[in-house]
Amino acid sequence: MLRHLPFVGILCAAVALAGCGSGTVRESSQADGAAGRDVVFRALGLVGTPYRHGGNTPEGGFDCSGLVGFVYADSAGVALPRTVEDLSETGRRERDPERMASGDLVVFSERPRGEPSHVGIYVGDGRFVHAPKSGGTVRLDDLNQPYWRERFVSARRVL
Repeated sequence: MLRHLPFVGILCAAVALAGCGSGTVRESSQADGAAGRDVVFRALGLVGTPYRHGGNTPEGGFDCSGLVGFVYADSAGVALPRTVEDLSETGRRERDPERMASGDLVVFSERPRGEPSHVGIYVGDGRFVHAPKSGGTVRLDDLNQPYWRERFVSARRVL
């Protein structure tokens, strides 16, 4: 039971984030806001799932685009493209991190101004859920960490 306490803390934080407004989270409508919260809750529920290249199910593990596709299909009924490159062109582009909304896709590049190579789901308060690398697990990270801040390309508003 104690090993689940970090997840409970993450879930409680998600509830708090989803329920409060701030200057950095903008939602275009109540329906979109509810769908964004559903996406966030589902994504947070998958924290700890193993990474697997090409994976797209909780049972088999996830890579980054597999995680995004599964979460959107399962929680919002939205079918998304499978590749990071295609996801980086889906929806409306939001370049300013201050205007991101919960449920937006966040796109990264390994090289400055390079091709998109990684994607996650923004949960609010500068944090996102993603499947980062082989040998790892789905996790929650902070966009303000230098590694992610330097690689951030854009956010994509899908909902």
